[in-house]
Amino acid sequence: MSDSSFDNFDFDSAIRWHLDQVRKLRTPTGLFTASASDVTTGYNKAWLRDIYFMTLGFKYTGEMDVVKDSAKALLQILSKHKEKITWAASNKPPYATYQYIHARYNPETFDEYWEEWGNKQNDAVGEVLYLIADCETSGHSVVETDEEKELVQMLINYLNNIEYWNDEDSGIWEENQEVRASSIGSVVRALICASKLPYVSIPDGMIEKGNQALRNLLPRETSTRFCDLALLTLIFPFEVTTEEETNIILSNVEYFLTRDKGVIRYRNDRYYNKNIDEYSEEAEWSMGLAWLAIIYARKGNVEKAKYYLDRSEKTVNKDGLIPELWYSHTDKSNDNIPLGWAESMHVVALVSVRDLLNK
Repeated sequence: MSDSSFDNFDFDSAIRWHLDQVRKLRTPTGLFTASASDVTTGYNKAWLRDIYFMTLGFKYTGEMDVVKDSAKALLQILSKHKEKITWAASNKPPYATYQYIHARYNPETFDEYWEEWGNKQNDAVGEVLYLIADCETSGHSVVETDEEKELVQMLINYLNNIEYWNDEDSGIWEENQEVRASSIGSVVRALICASKLPYVSIPDGMIEKGNQALRNLLPRETSTRFCDLALLTLIFPFEVTTEEETNIILSNVEYFLTRDKGVIRYRNDRYYNKNIDEYSEEAEWSMGLAWLAIIYARKGNVEKAKYYLDRSEKTVNKDGLIPELWYSHTDKSNDNIPLGWAESMHVVALVSVRDLLNK
């Protein structure tokens, strides 16, 4: 597709198609599995983070009932594990990963999937809080009982008790523990949104400490990594960067990480690295191109928004599905097809560019 072909491009049909791919991953409980139920990679589980990002496609197409169902299901997860979370929120900070809020669950029973994994993920906790608070403040309330109000406050107390602003976690990529800008930013945005709720109390200085930690880290993701795809979350959907920080992050991601069929997560990423020595031939993540299209559309940059949407369209495989990633400089993807998160981000990109062109 060339830029000029967007003149006759059927945005609405493309949006419906890709949103339906996300819809197929929805379970009766309201949760989503990360990929198809028959994949053998383990992606038939429900990740907190994936659920949040998969609701964005429905939010930006106006299907708020789907978003609310997911938020309600997340409240049910918190209720089921209330005793564990209450302990972590009110005692000495947890010292083992199993004591933290877990990152993934059985989508039907809400049981934790326990195994050694990067399960300590503060960004995912922030995303749960943000999803619930965003529903509440946008007129789509899901918090109905006193217990549910207590669960929202419990999340805030938990994040304060672990001192999220300087707490090392495994973050968005579930890897080694470091203090991560993307994790801090998720929580900051959630707290700002939750602060508007009449039934919660944000401890003094809790938001300010997160903002200061961000200023100290940015434009880096961690003290050891200066450029990371995860930094785009701070621009969209969390909107916690200054204009200068936004421009530096975008420049770094485009220059250092953008590839033919996606955006690599970071330099020398070993996950699905094509090189036998797991060096330099990093996997290209499909959703990165949609992410850039969204950000540039929101900035009002028509040409760049169209450019990255065009490239995102080229990540769609012959079956019309978007995989998690493509092997470096190849037309071969991994088996996580479709990746619900990638499909959802593509939907948001399509909506964002369509609306920009219709102004």
